[in-house]
Amino acid sequence: MTYDLAIIGGGPAGVSAGVYAARKKLKTVFITFDFQSQSTVSEGIENWIGTIKISGQDFAKSMEAHLRAYSGDSVDIKTGLKVTSIKKLDSGEFEVTTDNNQTFNSKTILIGTGSTRRKLEVKGSDIYEHKGLTYCATCDGPLYSDQDVVVIGGGNAAFETAAQLSAYCKSVTILNRSDKYRADPVTVDRVLSKPNVKSITNVEFVEVKGDKFVNTITYKPNAGELIDLPTTGIFVEIGLIPSTGFAVGAVEMNQIGQIIVDPRTQQTRTPGIWAAGDCTDGLYHQNNISAGDAVKALEDIYVNLHTK
Repeated sequence: MTYDLAIIGGGPAGVSAGVYAARKKLKTVFITFDFQSQSTVSEGIENWIGTIKISGQDFAKSMEAHLRAYSGDSVDIKTGLKVTSIKKLDSGEFEVTTDNNQTFNSKTILIGTGSTRRKLEVKGSDIYEHKGLTYCATCDGPLYSDQDVVVIGGGNAAFETAAQLSAYCKSVTILNRSDKYRADPVTVDRVLSKPNVKSITNVEFVEVKGDKFVNTITYKPNAGELIDLPTTGIFVEIGLIPSTGFAVGAVEMNQIGQIIVDPRTQQTRTPGIWAAGDCTDGLYHQNNISAGDAVKALEDIYVNLHTK
């Protein structure tokens, strides 16, 4: 069969699109491996509009529950699948192929696959990954109770990680490459007011050292000498890489793999394909923005399907 729409991705963008597709009675195939978006590692999401605070895991569960409650006969949910390619057929339809060689044909596509965490690339980082160097405070943070730890990054994710760690770690040092933070000022002030949290800016990371496990991170302050900072845990929050490899050749991307979209409609430069959320070249990326992008895209997809 041919669907009206194929939605790829199970985060806030994909789910928001799925709910709106159901409400508009578009015959939709919804393809995702799971509903675990970037925010599922957060201990408490405080900026999801209408909800004062919710854990990342509960956020993911509520997303899935909302979609399933509305899906009905309109949205065919396929989980446990990863999309490997998108191809436009001679008929003008699209063929979406998954990692188990299933194919789904659709008239339109919405990509909402988000992004993955950027790795710290310095000497020793590969050796000590999962041996004191980690990318998930929620997963690994409690292992460092009463210890001195480091958070690398200057965005909201880094400061939220530091706040979480401060509850049970002896000390938390935030190291940031630039001299300015990307995090919201209110978040910066709140986190740095904690007595066991401090920050150091404008540093160059040189090496991660240790024995069996991490025991030191070496960095160089601006115009300064090398400093060895003792630590047993390094939590990396330095940005994201868009999850768009499967769409190479199908849509136009920028130099870092973000899908280029028209911000008015979320249309890509390939007619019939839209994209929303962290996988796009949008200027800002947050859960609320991802959801809004997806709703905008669905409105445009609906108009395109019903005016051709």
